[in-house]
Amino acid sequence: MQKSNSTPFVMLLLISILFSSTLFAYEASPTQINKVLKEAYNKYKGDVGGKNADYIKALAIVDPNIFGITLVDKNGKIYEIGNTKKEVSIQSISKVFTASLVMQDHGDKFVQSKIGVNATGAAFNSIIAIELHKGSASNPFVNAGAIQSTSWVSAKNSKIRWNRIKHNMDNFAARKLKLNEDVYTSEVNDNKRNQAISKILDAYGRMGSDPLEATTVYTKQCSINVSSHDLAIMASTLANHGINPISKKKVIESTYTPKIMAIMATAGLYDNAGDWLYDTGAPAKSGVGGGIIAVIPGEFGIGVVSPPLDTYGNSVRAQLAIKYIIKKLNLNPLAQ
Repeated sequence: MQKSNSTPFVMLLLISILFSSTLFAYEASPTQINKVLKEAYNKYKGDVGGKNADYIKALAIVDPNIFGITLVDKNGKIYEIGNTKKEVSIQSISKVFTASLVMQDHGDKFVQSKIGVNATGAAFNSIIAIELHKGSASNPFVNAGAIQSTSWVSAKNSKIRWNRIKHNMDNFAARKLKLNEDVYTSEVNDNKRNQAISKILDAYGRMGSDPLEATTVYTKQCSINVSSHDLAIMASTLANHGINPISKKKVIESTYTPKIMAIMATAGLYDNAGDWLYDTGAPAKSGVGGGIIAVIPGEFGIGVVSPPLDTYGNSVRAQLAIKYIIKKLNLNPLAQ
């Protein structure tokens, strides 16, 4: 008897349905929201846990005291406190938006079949995981899948590919974001493992463009600067069914936002994604620059920036602040 492989698909389908519409009518007042954000900021601003990523030289020297919290609701109302305009490189959070662009170009089934939508059970930059899964990257949020996503952005050449990726992220943020040249230079000269990953994927016929070209563009997209203000707007666009609540522009089709959030829920915080979902119920994505986005479907996007990371590569203060906000404002989508 052939073993069924339907369980991961069923789990993804259930999460997609769960996140496909507004789950509850949120009733907290602006005063309550501001109060909880202030509490979270004051409670955790003195936390000295974690340390900056140091395997990328340009990240090691970022001010570890940066701490900004922003929440944007579906109507474009912004609540924020702290260093909300201080910028860090977006790093792996960029994977969410490039995967969104690939869905726009090719459809959600393409992403599911060509890249995958399951957790790897291995490190974000694992090479063994690719071989164990017979050439599949497993999902767009590990490095292998993210490089694949970049390669499948429809473009005639590298310049057009980069411009489309950058323009897409600008649309999510409702402003033109800037490239951090120092971070890009630091990473592009030390991305040999990612180059190796891209070559293995190419050998399996999984790449949509030249593997080294895609790796370079991927590295560049990770080097875009963002603040907690930007990240919250980007997250709120997903929460608002693909319509940016600030610019009012449709950035991604509403049919794709629950698919993206489902992958965020299962693979968004590296090897700690399960514990995160268990505690918060919220789709989220982190980056080693110190940012985290969290989405309350149909209601809010939350963005927090604080560079020191835990051993999983997730911002310590950002996790604490978002968990506090979700608990105090009763935002856990799975608890409604």
